This record gives sequence, C-alpha cells and structure tokens, in this order.
Amino acid sequence: MIYLYSFLFCGFICLIGQLILDNTKLTPGHITSIFVVVGAFLDTFSIYDKIIEVVGAGALVPITSFGHSLIHGALSKAQGSGFIGLLMGMFDLTASGITSAIVFTFIFTLIFKPRD
Repeated sequence: MIYLYSFLFCGFICLIGQLILDNTKLTPGHITSIFVVVGAFLDTFSIYDKIIEVVGAGALVPITSFGHSLIHGALSKAQGSGFIGLLMGMFDLTASGITSAIVFTFIFTLIFKPRD
C-alpha cells in the first residue's frame, strides 16, 4: 500500500506543477523554487515529517524534499551549534545531492554537445 501512496504523492506534486505551468506565466524555475519553499515551510511546522511517515520514501523524491532537507538539517544543527549550525546543517544533509548534481552535470557536458 505504501507504494501506491508514494506514487500518488509524487503524481500529485507533478499535477500541481503542471497545472501551475499551464495556467500561469510562471517558468519551470519559478515552480521549482516555489516547491522548495513549500517543502521548507512544511518542515518548519513538522508537517513534512508526517507526510513521510504516511507516504514513505515517495515523499523524499520530489523537489519539495530538498526544502525539507535544508530546513531539517539547519534546525537540527542549530540546536547544538547555534547560528553557525544553521549553515552547517543545511550543507550537511544536502551535500551529497548537490555534489552528485555537479559531478553528473560535468560528466554529461563532456559526453554531449550542445545544440545551437
């Protein structure tokens, strides 16, 4: 059943993004930023953690989970290290995702040629 919930949650996120894209003049960059902020907002009030309990790993796939990871790491490190912990926590949880995006982008730019 958790597979179904994960599928439906990710599909719902995609549906919202597509509806916003089709009915507004916002670009995909704007929509991505909105989803990151919504994920961060939901994690600030511990709502995203409850979604993860119900949906499982399907809630960790969409872009909203990046905002969740940023805030979750920042708040957990801030309790122990204060203000400096805010930045340390953000980079602590998201470092692997950011690093892999940079590495894969570099590899793909070596392999593929851009079109004019």
